[in-house]
Amino acid sequence: MPVPTVRGTCNRTGEPVEGSVLVVESLVPGMYEALVASSAVICAKGGKTGHMQSLCRLRGIPVMRVAAAELDDLVGEVTVRLDRQSVVLGGAVPQARAAESPVTAPADLGSICAVIAATSDVRSVNALDQRVEGLDTFFIREEFLCLTAGLSPLDSLRAGPDRAERYGAALGAELCAIAGQLLPGQRLVMRLLDLRSDDAAHITRDVGVDREPNPELGLHGARWLLDEEHYPRAFRALRAHVREHLGAAAGQVDFAVPFINDQDEYLLLRQRLDLPEDLPLAVFVETPAAVHAAGAFCAAGASELFVGTKDLTQFYLAADRGNHLVASSYRMRHPAVLAALRDVVDAGRAAGTPVHVFALAVDLDHYVRRLPADGFMMCAAELRQLARRSAPPTAHRPLDTGPQSAIGAWN
Repeated sequence: MPVPTVRGTCNRTGEPVEGSVLVVESLVPGMYEALVASSAVICAKGGKTGHMQSLCRLRGIPVMRVAAAELDDLVGEVTVRLDRQSVVLGGAVPQARAAESPVTAPADLGSICAVIAATSDVRSVNALDQRVEGLDTFFIREEFLCLTAGLSPLDSLRAGPDRAERYGAALGAELCAIAGQLLPGQRLVMRLLDLRSDDAAHITRDVGVDREPNPELGLHGARWLLDEEHYPRAFRALRAHVREHLGAAAGQVDFAVPFINDQDEYLLLRQRLDLPEDLPLAVFVETPAAVHAAGAFCAAGASELFVGTKDLTQFYLAADRGNHLVASSYRMRHPAVLAALRDVVDAGRAAGTPVHVFALAVDLDHYVRRLPADGFMMCAAELRQLARRSAPPTAHRPLDTGPQSAIGAWN
């Protein structure tokens, strides 16, 4: 098939320009509107699995990193060459390459969980010519719902109980819209808010955000949920909205706890959110402590375990996932990481608790061969690509290539 490329006019304004190539030094949540309007992003900082880069992956928007000194050269029309991991000045046409047959197909993944960022992701996956067998779950982060709905969580939650309830109802409306796109047998899981202070600072307008020396290891995830005064009220309003508008189908919507270390935090959070005993609550395993507590989570009633390999890798290897300078140390196939993943899978299997392991497309074959997981998580855009590549091949006409002048490349 043709080499994947993206062509467009450089957008350096930070404002949304549909179909443009966004050129910025680094990606931050405040650029969300400009980002989702873009066909590609070129930046100078950030790792491939950083938070905003992950959002780009969910939306199928390629991100290319170049040296900071080269950003000034990117003006006018450019072509992002994904095959060479480079940027071509001008509108060069790529040369064709032979189609590759993936080793792993969707049928090999067991239960499939597609990680999404918006309602359109559900529609695009379910609209594939051949339905993806095994796709039974869609997974979305609360902070991504906030970005798509234009909500500022801290502004809402800290403005008092009434604003907190309106915030929860607004999230409930977003979940109901997504649930309306589900096919029979599919469900939706929302990961509760996990907003780091550095990201919160970019989208919070009315209240102060504490500056933390190390936000990755700071007040977010389960520890923040246990601390934030009005979050339980917002969550009750969210659940009430879902029950009222989905009725019997409300059971299609489940929830997961992020950035949690042990069963004590899990039980305290269930109590604080006033969850009835029959309401499932999953755990998102992404710290070494959570790996060691996997069996205890199951014993405490966790409905399932989702393993976040991107954060887990950075914590196991002490390599910042958002720092391209340590990219060579950030290895999602490192033996220590794989051992941790196997421990979680084994704990879940022993307890009869389902386990889904997140995998980037580039690591999928490696993980499937080594991990007897019940299922895998994939970005919706990468799942679509896998499904299309696994379909019967079609012929493509080779394209000519013209003169090229490329700058920058991933290490």
